[in-house]
Amino acid sequence: MIDIVKRRYVYFAISLVIILPGIVALILWGLPLAIDFTGGSFLEVQFAQTAPFSEGVSALYADLGFGDTRIQTSDDNVLIVRSKFLDNEARDQILGGLRAEFGEITVLRFDSVGPTVGKEVATRASGAVALAALGIMLYITYAFRGVSHAIRYGVSAIIAMLHDVALVIGLAAIFGKFLGWEVDSLFLTALLTVIGFSVHDSIVVFDRIRENSSKYRRMPYETLVNQSIVQTLARSINTQLTVMLTLLALSIFGGETIRHFVITLLIGVFSGTYSSIFNAAPILVVWENKEWRTWFRRGSSAAA
Repeated sequence: MIDIVKRRYVYFAISLVIILPGIVALILWGLPLAIDFTGGSFLEVQFAQTAPFSEGVSALYADLGFGDTRIQTSDDNVLIVRSKFLDNEARDQILGGLRAEFGEITVLRFDSVGPTVGKEVATRASGAVALAALGIMLYITYAFRGVSHAIRYGVSAIIAMLHDVALVIGLAAIFGKFLGWEVDSLFLTALLTVIGFSVHDSIVVFDRIRENSSKYRRMPYETLVNQSIVQTLARSINTQLTVMLTLLALSIFGGETIRHFVITLLIGVFSGTYSSIFNAAPILVVWENKEWRTWFRRGSSAAA
């Protein structure tokens, strides 16, 4: 039998190594928030002729008093411009300037979000994640009320979930810095979906621990947890692998519009599979044995 629980600290260390670069990126650069959260305007235009260089469009915005733009090129002579908030009058000035300087254009998309609305959306997004975590912990604690120390299952599931959230958010900061990705409302949707996948897989393992606890009452807890993980291992991998293959196909063939969303989901589902197997249940063993009491003693003994 594979002894996963025995090497739990190795898997904890792997999780730390994976998450740490994202946390550093988050501290250094922060999240690249889109206009959904910061407020601003999003303009996507298609030019009848070859799209102009981004410097020319940026200079036009600056001449009209709307500096600090971010311009992205796309296929089919399309430019995507993110700028400060533009009202209808400012939008008409921008479009008129573009037509006068670069010829006929077609507006494919225009969105504007005021700074107050953007701030409110960001606050509610944070609240939604926190509320989801609290609700999940309370539900799991209630569902496992027949097991000794039921709250441990809820807390362990949340810790494993936070592992996935930290990884996804940290990678968003890295991708924002080096690939120009932005965190928008679709990212929030992907993050909440990842939370659901992560907790779902952890509950599968926890439920098997609950079943085995009534069957093997004299079995050591560490052995029982490891046996439960191994029994659900194939199911967890097969289920999540099916989802990941579907997401991989979508990321390749689904188009640019949903690619960031799908890749975020793909990373989160992979992380959720790992954390539910190698983090969530082993945390129960650490808690049961109260191993934190000997962490520093081991280090002192080794030094001596």
